[in-house]
This record gives sequence, C-alpha cells and structure tokens, in this order.
Amino acid sequence: MDQVMAASATKTSNLANSIVWKQQIFAWWPILIGMLLLYVPSFYDLGRGLWSTEGYAHGPIILLLSLWLIIKQWPLMLQAAADKRGAALGWPIAVIALLLYIIGRSQSIQMFEIASFIGLLLALILIVYGSRALKVQWFPFFFMLFMIPLPGALVSALTMPMKMAVSYVTENILFWAAYPIARTGVILQIGQYQLLVADACAGLQTLLTLEALGLFYLNIVKHTSAFRNVALAILIIPISFTANVIRVISLTLITYYFGDAAGQGFLHGFAGMVLFITALLLIISVDSGLQLIAKARSTKTPANKGVAA
Repeated sequence: MDQVMAASATKTSNLANSIVWKQQIFAWWPILIGMLLLYVPSFYDLGRGLWSTEGYAHGPIILLLSLWLIIKQWPLMLQAAADKRGAALGWPIAVIALLLYIIGRSQSIQMFEIASFIGLLLALILIVYGSRALKVQWFPFFFMLFMIPLPGALVSALTMPMKMAVSYVTENILFWAAYPIARTGVILQIGQYQLLVADACAGLQTLLTLEALGLFYLNIVKHTSAFRNVALAILIIPISFTANVIRVISLTLITYYFGDAAGQGFLHGFAGMVLFITALLLIISVDSGLQLIAKARSTKTPANKGVAA
C-alpha cells in the first residue's frame, strides 16, 4: 500500500513539474528567441576564434555548466520568486548590457559581448522574478565570469612570472632526477631539444580555468564547513601550479624520449588532459585531507568545552 502511494505521489510530482516547465517555456520562448538571435552569432565567432585556442578552451565548458546549473536550480528559484523586490533594478542592468553588446559586436570586442550576455540574462531573471530569486542563482552567474577574456596586457604581465616559476621548478626536478636539462628564462634545453614554456602551459588562463573547476566542485559537493570551503578555494592556487609543473614535465619527457614531433603533436593535447585530470585528483585529495582536519576540529571542540566547564 505504501509503495502504491509513493508511486502515485511520484507521478503527481512529475506531472506537476511537467506542467510548470511547460508554463515556463511558454512564458520565456519570446525571450529565448531574442537571446538566440543576439548571441548565437557571437558564440559562433567565439567557437571559431578565441574558444578554439588552448588558453580559452574552457569557455564553452563553463557556459554549458552554468546554464545547466541555472536550469537545475530553476524550481528553487521559482519558490523564491513570490517576493519580487528589486525587480526594477533589472532595467538599468539590461540597458547597460545591451549597450555593451552593441559596442562589442560592432567593434569586435569579445570581452564586451560575453559580459553583455551575462548581464542581460541576469537582468531578465531580476526583472521577471526579483532579487530573492536571483540570489538562488548567484553561483552560475559568478561562474560565467570566468568566460570573460582578460585584457592581453594584464595577461602578459601576470603570466611571465608564473612561467618563470614553472620553468624553474621543472628544471630542478628533472635535474635532480639526473636528466640532462638546463634553462634560460622560460626556455628548457633537454638533450638536443629546446622547449619554450608557452602561456597555455603555465599561464594565467590555466590558473583561472582550474580555479573555476575547483569552485564548481565546491558548489556541487556543498560542504557545510566554512573552514573546508575557504581552505580549498585558497589551496586551488598551489594545486594549479603543481598541475602545471606536472604538465610541463610530461611534455619535456615526451619530447626527450619520442622527439619534438610527438611533444608538439597529439601527445601535447593529451598533456592538456593530464593537466585537468591531475588538478581534479589533487582537488579531491586535498578535500579529503581537509575533511579529516575538519572532523578532528569538530571532535576537539566539545572536549575542550567539557574541560572548561
């Protein structure tokens, strides 16, 4: 009997969700068509240009994950939409976003185009559902900020010290492992081969991509411990550096053993996969260690309180 009632409740819930989604699609389809007309050309250009480069290949991944999160949290957002306070703030944001789009599209400034997409989507949710509903969706919009390409001058200024550090650590590790390696700036000489540590191998964009990966991981696991969340967010920076070092070491050894063609061919792209797999494994490992520390802290706190009493 209980199973029959549970099955009936599930069917009722699914039917209600289906009706809600149909209502939402019917209400939003003019807006969706307008957004598609505006931004499909922009994303097409990004896919053929900036997002096809190694340094910005994370862009479409972040876009898809952000949209998935928005859809996933849509029912919770609708529950919070009863109070539509702050909806009027959406109109000036929408105007600014459209101005950014016009400037970005006409002048081929892709940073403005991406920013306008984020701003316009945020403004529409704010206008229709209010600030409390937008608060439910804060993380996907924050996450989409990692899609925005930074100015080239800023990237170059911050990337060089990072490349120098990765090159230095790589040289010392391989020298300690008895490989014939030397370094001049960001150029590694191993055997008869020379390798230039490029921006994509140890640059700011890689750090931002891995930071985005870590923040997405935190959002999915939803730890209740503030210590664990803050510590992991901070430790993503050294995790990123370590993953970059492992990638450069991998490419250096591939070139040393299999030649320059292998190092710059398929295995170069495979090393990029190694970077993200390594970073993900390191994030999970560090998170497991932080879990043990958090448990130790929680078990010590009651004991200390008991002694003090």
